[in-house]
Amino acid sequence: MSDPAEKPEVVQLPAEPQAAAPVNSRRAAAQRVREARDRLTSTSGTRPAFDNELLRQYAQTRISASYVVMLLVVATGVLFGVWREPIVAAAWTIGMLGVHAATVKSCARFLKDSPSPAATRKWRARFVLLDLLYGLFWTVILPHPAGMDAASNAMMMFLMLLVIAVSSMLAASLPVAALAATAPVAIATALSFVLSGSLDNYVFAVLALGAECYFVLLAHRLHSTTLATLQARAEKDVLIAELEQSKAISDEARHRAEAANVAKSRFLAQMSHELRTPLNAILGFSEVMKSEIFGAHAVPVYKEYSADIHNSGVHLLNLINEILDLSRIEAGRYELNEEAVSLVHVVADCHHLLKLRATSRGITIHEVFEQGMPRIWVDERATRQIVLNLLSNSIKFTPQGGEIWLKVGWTASGGQYLSVKDTGSGIAEDEIPIVLASFGQGSNSIKSAEQGAGLGLPIAKSLIDLHGGTFTLKSKLRIGTEVIVTFPPERVMSALAPMAEEAPPLQPQPSIPLTEDKQRGRHKPIMSAGTGL
Repeated sequence: MSDPAEKPEVVQLPAEPQAAAPVNSRRAAAQRVREARDRLTSTSGTRPAFDNELLRQYAQTRISASYVVMLLVVATGVLFGVWREPIVAAAWTIGMLGVHAATVKSCARFLKDSPSPAATRKWRARFVLLDLLYGLFWTVILPHPAGMDAASNAMMMFLMLLVIAVSSMLAASLPVAALAATAPVAIATALSFVLSGSLDNYVFAVLALGAECYFVLLAHRLHSTTLATLQARAEKDVLIAELEQSKAISDEARHRAEAANVAKSRFLAQMSHELRTPLNAILGFSEVMKSEIFGAHAVPVYKEYSADIHNSGVHLLNLINEILDLSRIEAGRYELNEEAVSLVHVVADCHHLLKLRATSRGITIHEVFEQGMPRIWVDERATRQIVLNLLSNSIKFTPQGGEIWLKVGWTASGGQYLSVKDTGSGIAEDEIPIVLASFGQGSNSIKSAEQGAGLGLPIAKSLIDLHGGTFTLKSKLRIGTEVIVTFPPERVMSALAPMAEEAPPLQPQPSIPLTEDKQRGRHKPIMSAGTGL
């Protein structure tokens, strides 16, 4: 009686390390070279593209805030017109509005102009000159009432702070322009307070210069933040471009690899069919010569040669069949003929086929099957090939006197599994991906006397993948190897419960209405027929 099988322990194969360090070093070196080249070709110490983008932000800010500046100029002109001289205030307002209109017009023209390094330098100098003129116009009217009384000094200080704050915020993308617009105002106001000669005005002068330094520093920090944002956006664009380029290269390489794989599969399939025809003739004639059907050989050695020819032909035919199956699977033309199959019976049949080979090598095969296993919906030929490949590999690489365990049972998710475990030489951990690849062989396989083509495990893995199952290989050197194949729960054909309701009759009884006379006749006794009763 078989013992219950143990639940399989599914492990993942070790992932290959990715060589990302050379890619990152090349990217960092290219970025450093690009930054050095941009610093050499830029007038502001930043990248030329950043210079143009900063000027665009400056122009857009000045245009969007044009009405705010106009309101500030008009309000200041009206205030000084009421307070001091109306004619001077009106002339100053018209001149200031003219400078502001020239600045806004220049900004609009810059946004329409095509970007270039020479044009960027020209527009940068023009904006600095306009802001300098803008600041000089403010120096004409702001220091005028200084030293008259405390209210005038407070008003002048308030307007100076307002002008410096607005100018610093508008020209934050261009710190040189912000300094040109605010420095004349702060210096003129401080000189006006200093020339008055009182202690309070000295304090106002210090406050004016301190406010100028504060707003210049604030404008510089805003410029640094904007520049960092532009750099991050540029790096993101570069990364996106590199990803798109890498994706295009990988797609092209994938298409070439797929085309080469399809061409290889077609070539192998065609060559396999072409080789089968002469090979069948060789097998037939060699078998006739080996069996001595038409008479004994004159030389007995010829019989041994015929047997060698026949055995070599059988080996070559099996190899061609494996190559043909693998090419079909890789080309996606392998069709599954699914039916209800008992996994226990298939494993037992394969054990019976290879039992003589294992016995000749002194290998003991143990069967550990769970009882009452239902059938599964699979391709019987593919399932049988999976079991034969795994069992023949175990017999091939297990030394004399070794043991092999065949286990069939339930998985934790409700599916069924097959486990083939041996006490062979084992496989190194770094060679597991190699043996699972087509035509891949480990070091022990190369040293072994029974070398194969390296197609048994790849074909078994591909066939179980077609069934939606899993293929797990665990091995340790000088200890043994275990291969676990699982079939998903949806392929298990569980028995259905009996129906609770009674099934309807196959042929329903016809209901024919009877007349009154026929009903009377049916109730008459049979013995009264013909008596006149």
